[in-house]
Amino acid sequence: MVKEMTCIVCPNGCLLRVEQDGEEITVTGNTCKRGETFGKTELTNPMRTICSTVRTVFSDIEVVPVRVSAEIPKGMIFPVMEEINKVRLSERLGIGEKVIENVLGLNADVILTSNILKEEV
Repeated sequence: MVKEMTCIVCPNGCLLRVEQDGEEITVTGNTCKRGETFGKTELTNPMRTICSTVRTVFSDIEVVPVRVSAEIPKGMIFPVMEEINKVRLSERLGIGEKVIENVLGLNADVILTSNILKEEV
């Protein structure tokens, strides 16, 4: 199997050619080791991160930015987004505080990426 893809690990955006022959995976086109790792992972177990927003109960700040604390399997993006969309935050939390702990058992938390709720209103 041969697959071409653009590496998304760094700004170089190398065009990778990933070949799998049985258990052996060969990556070419990368200019750094991270590209090789990305190509192999993308073929066998693609992972992604999510940045989004959650709603709040506060009229002064209706939504706040969040992200997952670790990469999650690509196929779980939509189920995780469904969980994020269910949240309506009623506490004035700050950066790094958990909004959803261990979302869907993926060993990743959904955390705040702003102190906007903690700032004086």
